[in-house]
Amino acid sequence: MTRARLDSLYLLMLGCVVFVLLGAVLERAAPAPLADFRVVYYPARCLLQHGDPYNENEVLRVYRAEGGDRPSETEKVRQIITRFIYFPGAFCLTIPFALLPWGPAHMLWMTLTVGLLILASLLIWNFGADDSPAVSGILAGFLLANSELIIITGNAAGIAISLCIVAVWCFLRERLALLGILCLAVSLAVKPQDSGLVWLYFLLAGGIYRKRALQTLAVTAVLSLPAVVWVAQVAPHWIQEWHSNMAAFTVHGGISDPGVTSSGGHGLDMLINLQTAISYFWDNPHIYNPGSYLVCGLLILVWAFTTLRSRPSPRGTWLALAAIAALSMLPVYHRQLDARLLLLTIPACAMLWKAGRLIGRIALLVNATAFMLTGDLTWAVFFAFIRHLSPTSAWLSSGLLTAIEVFAAPMILLATSIFYLWAYVRHGEADGSPRWSHANAERLSS
Repeated sequence: MTRARLDSLYLLMLGCVVFVLLGAVLERAAPAPLADFRVVYYPARCLLQHGDPYNENEVLRVYRAEGGDRPSETEKVRQIITRFIYFPGAFCLTIPFALLPWGPAHMLWMTLTVGLLILASLLIWNFGADDSPAVSGILAGFLLANSELIIITGNAAGIAISLCIVAVWCFLRERLALLGILCLAVSLAVKPQDSGLVWLYFLLAGGIYRKRALQTLAVTAVLSLPAVVWVAQVAPHWIQEWHSNMAAFTVHGGISDPGVTSSGGHGLDMLINLQTAISYFWDNPHIYNPGSYLVCGLLILVWAFTTLRSRPSPRGTWLALAAIAALSMLPVYHRQLDARLLLLTIPACAMLWKAGRLIGRIALLVNATAFMLTGDLTWAVFFAFIRHLSPTSAWLSSGLLTAIEVFAAPMILLATSIFYLWAYVRHGEADGSPRWSHANAERLSS
């Protein structure tokens, strides 16, 4: 290992240390620690007891019977925990944890979450360090050090995104293909909104990648079908109940409402999808939803067309994944935690930086800004600073604080996706070689 690569690894390890130690300290001090793990744990416990996991009252009964209800918890936290909004496929991951009592279950969940996210960061660093060890180490370490909410909340995004990245490594290195298929299948079953467009890239890319995508889809169906049948037996009206739970969260002023009056869409773990920015001007779902779908749909169409007409290559693949990683956050519900998927932008940034010139500097600036404006520590420091200001400050009363919250993350994600999409289209236009050949596949896997 070269000195530059070793120094880069030290930077990544520093980020790991900050992530683990600071996350553990803040988790103990949090008013509602591991709230997002409880979201998936208690409905799974309810299902094991042949209860309806989508029925708020039945989950609340299990929650209280097992001592999960805490006097200090607010009604909002209790609502989050007892209204299950995941699809039944998520039980393929959560049922094994629900077989255990809370103590060992939450320790095992957090160990798996932290271990997988660190592993995913190391795998991405390994790709990026081939082109620029310094850029890869700095960005991966900074993103990890800025991800404490994963530990504090225990959100399933930590596992789902990490499994998605492990699968990307397996597919691109052409190693441990079965492991990659299983990892991506579990990720799709748990958080399809995070890994779905990454899976779509492999489907559209053709060749061995399309084969892996179709195999993944089959495994996802095999993993999800037993849970769907099980849920349908104990809760025949689960689809209507799921819609009811979603409506309770997305109602005007609800905790998942992207509008400016949202009770849980701003502050730490804020909503980062494009609807939040549009709602600042038009707080109406009949406007901000179609607006988001239109903007993101056009970008996805350009990305898909470029993928279909270009042959797979290491450079093109990473540019495509960088563009779609940022774009995945924008069209539908996503929170700050889901932005860990931006790890997939690091190899593309390192390649562009190695190429030099202006595009490399822009790539680093875009990535650094995206990591900062979607990071946990960044916003924690910002809000702590705001609290020390006079509440009568003119700039606060004018709504500037709200504007910063609703625009910062979605706009930098939009800028990141457009930048990497532009670089991807340029690469596709410059590549006049055949769409796919066996020789291409061999070069890509080497």
